[in-house]
This record gives sequence, structure tokens and C-alpha cells, in this order.
Amino acid sequence: MTADDIAPLRAAGLSDAGVHDLNAVTAYFNFVNRVAQGLGLELEEDGGSKGGDAGSRP
Repeated sequence: MTADDIAPLRAAGLSDAGVHDLNAVTAYFNFVNRVAQGLGLELEEDGGSKGGDAGSRP
């Protein structure tokens, strides 16, 4: 990363805090997705929107 990589974010109006927050959220999603892939998790076909008790299983 260089200052040139951050220039478009600045042009979009992000402050230092905004750049930090964007970086933190992006890193978190990357982490969670890699853990999920490593565990072999897959999304349910209906997107997991079955409703009812979140802890119940069919």
C-alpha cells in the first residue's frame, strides 16, 4: 500500500478514521471468510432465512 492507493478513498471523502474503519471491516470480512472456507462451511440454499428459532435444526 502506498499513498497513491489511498488517494481514491480521499477523493471519495473518507477521513483518516474512515480509511481506518474501511480497512478494519475489510480485514474482518477477509478473516471470517477464510475461517469459514477452512472449516468447509457452505451457505444454505435459501440463504439461511428459515425463520423460527435460530438454534433449531430441521
